[in-house]
Amino acid sequence: MEDDNNKVPHKLLFALQQLHKAHWTHSAEGNKPSETTLMICIARNTHFGKQGLKVSEISRLLGLTPPTVTQLLNSLEAKELVFRQADPEDRRVVRVNLTERGCEVAKKAKKHRDEILSKLVDYLGEEDSDRLADLLIKVHTFAQEHRCGLEQLPTNGDESND
Repeated sequence: MEDDNNKVPHKLLFALQQLHKAHWTHSAEGNKPSETTLMICIARNTHFGKQGLKVSEISRLLGLTPPTVTQLLNSLEAKELVFRQADPEDRRVVRVNLTERGCEVAKKAKKHRDEILSKLVDYLGEEDSDRLADLLIKVHTFAQEHRCGLEQLPTNGDESND
């Protein structure tokens, strides 16, 4: 039998595992969730008249390494959802933009994401949703500060009951 000292940590572990399994990211039109997220990022951060984003900017915005961003861009470029062009002011710099079709896919994916989040807020209520957001930000801050690697938590039910 579990002692009371382990009850809350185990409940928290179970909750984090279930959240991880929920697959929150949406795959739009056959694209990987990470590709969809990248397209939404470009759409949100490329404003009228701006020439597109640099890989380093996308990397910073999404918290991904530049090689990971480049790999995703290569895939999206092959699907004709993004294009790259040299910056007219500095030919060494490459800018990334969405194609017209990429804009449509990103817009649909963002709409779907916003609908799901609105349903979650309706389900939880405004106050609990706000509290959950605050708590998740605190969990992220804790993970960053402690470099604890929550991804290393057991997910197969093999955790011990020490």
